[in-house]
Amino acid sequence: MIVVDTNILAYLYLPGELTEHAEALLVKEPAWAAPVLWRSEFRNILAGYMRRGTLSADQAFSIQQEAESLMAGNEQFVDSGSVLRLVSRSDCSAYDCEFVAAAQALGVGLVTMDGKLLKAFPKIAKPLFGAR
Repeated sequence: MIVVDTNILAYLYLPGELTEHAEALLVKEPAWAAPVLWRSEFRNILAGYMRRGTLSADQAFSIQQEAESLMAGNEQFVDSGSVLRLVSRSDCSAYDCEFVAAAQALGVGLVTMDGKLLKAFPKIAKPLFGAR
C-alpha cells in the first residue's frame, strides 16, 4: 500500500503527460490510500476541467465515482495534532500535511510530485518517477 496525493489521482484519470507514469504505479502498487480530503481536492480539479469546457458535469461525476471506487476502503481520517506538528516543521500547507500524516499513520510512503513535500519529508515523500 502507498499513500498518493490528489494530483497522482488526477494524473491517472485525466489524460496528460504523467498519466502513463500513474498507470504504471497503479500496476506496481495497486493499493492506494489517501486522507478523506482527497475527495474535495479531486472534485475541485474536476470543476476546473468543467469550467474550461474540457469535461461535462456527467463526465466529471463518472470520473469522481471511478476514483472513489479505486480508493474505497483506503480513505484515512488523520489526527489533527499530527497534521499541525508536520505543518510546524515545514513550509507545507495543512492540506498537504494530511497526506504525510496518513502515510505516517499507515507506515507507508507517499507518492507526490509536490516539490515542497518532497523537500520537507524526503523519508516519506517520493516522486511519481521511480516511486517504490
